Amino acid sequence: MIKTRTRIIYFLIAFSFFYSKINAQADTTRRQTIEITSSYKPVLRNMVKINLYASPLTADTSRPRMAYSIPPQNLFFAYQPVSLKPLALQTDTALQLGDRNQLKLGFGSFTTPYVSGAFSFGDGKHNLGNIYGDYISSRGKIENQDFSEINVKGTGSIFSEKNETYASAAFAQHEYYQYGYDHTVDSFSKSSIRRSYQDLSASIGIRNITSNTVGINYNPHLTLHTFSRENKVSETTLLLNLPAEKKFGESVSVKVTALGNFDKYQIKNSASSITNNLFQLAPEFIYYNDRFTFHGGITPSWNNNTVSVLPNIYAEAHLQEQVLIIQAGWVGRYIANSFRTLSGENPYMQDPVFLNNTKEIQYYGGIKATVNKHFTFNAKAAFISYTDMPLFINDTLDGKSFYVSNESKLSNLQIHGDLNFISQDKFTITGALDLNTYTGMHDNAKAWGLTPLKLTGSLRWNAFKEVLIKGDIIAFSGAKALLKNGNEKTLKGGTDLSAGAEFKINKQFSAWLDFDNILNSKYERWNNYPVYGLQVIGGVIVHF
Repeated sequence: MIKTRTRIIYFLIAFSFFYSKINAQADTTRRQTIEITSSYKPVLRNMVKINLYASPLTADTSRPRMAYSIPPQNLFFAYQPVSLKPLALQTDTALQLGDRNQLKLGFGSFTTPYVSGAFSFGDGKHNLGNIYGDYISSRGKIENQDFSEINVKGTGSIFSEKNETYASAAFAQHEYYQYGYDHTVDSFSKSSIRRSYQDLSASIGIRNITSNTVGINYNPHLTLHTFSRENKVSETTLLLNLPAEKKFGESVSVKVTALGNFDKYQIKNSASSITNNLFQLAPEFIYYNDRFTFHGGITPSWNNNTVSVLPNIYAEAHLQEQVLIIQAGWVGRYIANSFRTLSGENPYMQDPVFLNNTKEIQYYGGIKATVNKHFTFNAKAAFISYTDMPLFINDTLDGKSFYVSNESKLSNLQIHGDLNFISQDKFTITGALDLNTYTGMHDNAKAWGLTPLKLTGSLRWNAFKEVLIKGDIIAFSGAKALLKNGNEKTLKGGTDLSAGAEFKINKQFSAWLDFDNILNSKYERWNNYPVYGLQVIGGVIVHF
């Protein structure tokens, strides 16, 4: 039985081997494959979806501060009807250097030569220097109605990373003649009525041009004047100005300024002298935002032997932003009087025998408004009280000179208004009105030499690219004058209308022509001193 099973197994094996050989010979191209069957099937699991739920933002109740609102694109220049003089170039760390020098030459009626120039040096980033000056003289139709003026000044600045150090030196000589006498009765040699003033000055200072670590802005500077008249009278004045300001945030700052004016006046070959010293310390608190500005402070002052505390409080409120502003204030100041400043106001004065500083206290209120992008105006009413106001009175001998009379108390109700119409840099009209009512004198019957009403205006029109047309006007009512015989007189008012034009010939040359006092008004600013009348002057301007 076992043998039979063994035989069957060998038979089946032999048959299988024989069968596979037959199939391999029949089809040699057929590929053999193996199939594997499994019950496992890979499956990707469903991704879990993230659900986003929007939450409301927390309400912001803080008021945004819009500190950089853009004002109307206007330029406001306070043009005054005075002769054109070159100005020092303003420091600009991004100065684009080009035609930096100018020379203006002219000649006119009344034998009037005119020369002015302005010259600049340096790169404007590390250093900058300027030299400028002018000269003019005239001879009037009245005997000895002559004058001449020469001014020369040099300025320089050195820039470091954080500061600017600046200095200047200047020389001025103004020569006048006291021609205000009766020429049918009196006769004087020209040397005896000559008033020649010389002023030699120098100044130095330093100021920060970037923010420092302590956040304090500073600009201390001092100036020294040496003033003289024909080597007969000399005066030395030292001016000290020490301002500093610290800002706290965007709305608050504190400012402290120390001011000094130390003056010594002396007649040559005389042992007597006059000292007139003034020192002030002015702390001030400042608050400002988009709608309101407030300045609050006091100014302790030491005027020679008198100590005073002056107010310095004023504010501005915007009722409508950039449209209407209300202003009000209670402020005080000292006006330092010296022979140099008084002779600049009235060059025909006598040498002073005393010097007092004038104290001024003012209460004012007014409005400022911008009607549109081109028109603005300002109106203000003020009550002003003066202490030790200098008044000029004709001498009692021949009336050709003026002596200074001190008025211990003087009140003034002042109305001031000004307006501007500006259309870019092509057309500008400005005007101002000052009405003064002087009352309450203690030492003088009237406010001698003070002008009650004054109107000024100017026009600048760039009619074409090469043509500039300009006009100026001064109109004023006559001041009160005390004659040499003791009688009072009200001087006639005057109107001085001027016009001129500049024509650009090419890049380097321009021509200019001015007409002064077109109405030929023979008004008198000071009693017995009529002005020239109509005057014509013209010339060329060279740029290089």
